[in-house]
Amino acid sequence: MWAAATQVPPESTQQAVGYPSLFLLVVFGALVPVVPTGALVSSAAVVAFHQTAPFSLLIVFGVAALAAFIGDMGLYWLGQRGMRSKNGSRWLAAIRDRAPEERLAQAQDKLEDHGVMVLVLSRLVPAGRIPVMLACLMAKMPLRRFARGNAPACLAWAVTYQLIGILGGSLFKEPWQGVAVAVGLTVLISVAPAVWRRVRRTAS
Repeated sequence: MWAAATQVPPESTQQAVGYPSLFLLVVFGALVPVVPTGALVSSAAVVAFHQTAPFSLLIVFGVAALAAFIGDMGLYWLGQRGMRSKNGSRWLAAIRDRAPEERLAQAQDKLEDHGVMVLVLSRLVPAGRIPVMLACLMAKMPLRRFARGNAPACLAWAVTYQLIGILGGSLFKEPWQGVAVAVGLTVLISVAPAVWRRVRRTAS
C-alpha cells in the first residue's frame, strides 16, 4: 500500500516539473532575449497534446502567456529605471544593443501610427519585440499603458506558438517527433525574415 501511494504517474511528474520549468524559462527568455521561448511553448504544446490529462493545453497556454507578460513587464520596468538614471543601466544597454537603428525607426513610426496595438504585432514578428519596447521607452510610455498593450500581445503570442505545437503533435504519434517538427518550424519562422532582408539587400 505504501509503495502504491508513493508511486507518481509519469504524466503527473512531467506536469509537476514541466509547467514550473516552462514558466521560469519563458520569464528568463523575456528578460534575456537569447532563449528560444517560442520553441519552448511549441514543444510544451506537443507534449500536452499527447497527454490524457484534461486542460493540459489550456494550462500550457496560460503558463506561457503569464510568463511572457511578467517577463516583458519586468524588462520594461528595468528599462524605465535605466532611462531615468543618468548613467543608464545594463538592462537598457542590452535593449539598445538588440534594436538596430533601422528597426527602431520603423518601430517608432508604427508606434506613432497605431499606438500600443503595435505591441501585438511586435510579439509575433521575429526580433520585433525589443525595437518596439525601446520605442515605447523612448516615448516615455507609462508602465500601465504598456501593460494594456502587452497583455493581448502575450496572449496572441502564446496562441500562435501553441498552434504550431498542436500542428506538430497531430502529425506524429510519438511526442519527440512532434517536438522536432515544432522546433524546426519555430526556427524557420525566426530566421526567415532575416534571410529575406539579406537577400533583398544583396539583390539591390
